[in-house]
Amino acid sequence: MLIIVCGLPGAGKTTVAEDLTDRTDGTLLRTDVVRKELFDDPDYTEVESYMVYEGLFERAKEVIETGGTAVLDGTFQRRSDRVRAAAIARKLGVRFELVMVTCDESVVRERIAAREGDESDADFEVHQHFRDIFDDITMDHASIDNSGTLAETEAQVDAVFTERFAPAVEP
Repeated sequence: MLIIVCGLPGAGKTTVAEDLTDRTDGTLLRTDVVRKELFDDPDYTEVESYMVYEGLFERAKEVIETGGTAVLDGTFQRRSDRVRAAAIARKLGVRFELVMVTCDESVVRERIAAREGDESDADFEVHQHFRDIFDDITMDHASIDNSGTLAETEAQVDAVFTERFAPAVEP
């Protein structure tokens, strides 16, 4: 399976992606980590972004080709990157799922300010920039609002997982 966990910086994508990775026994691949592997001092240019997503997709293909589930954690603000991920899943003959993580801006501001030791370089200004340029999601997807407590987010992940990911239970 190929799972994309997308949303604005600071929304809590990694929290949701880690939960889904555990539930699917998958491999978590993060754009923040790929970026740090590729660039010592990233400039966040279009060229760098293209290279980061290329690297992410290559890693995902490797995971899937060895029989695993790849969980991709990134903004995926461009519709073209989401469409490309779905095409990769189709080509590899695996299921594709898209999960959009949202969060109230006041909560995002607090969480970004409290970050320590995280791979992400995104501050609240970056969050606002991506909010303004994020392409609408027009494909089938699940939504998780990460504005509340961790327990509330986990309950939403559980509901989405049960509805969309878990195999159907025979009566």
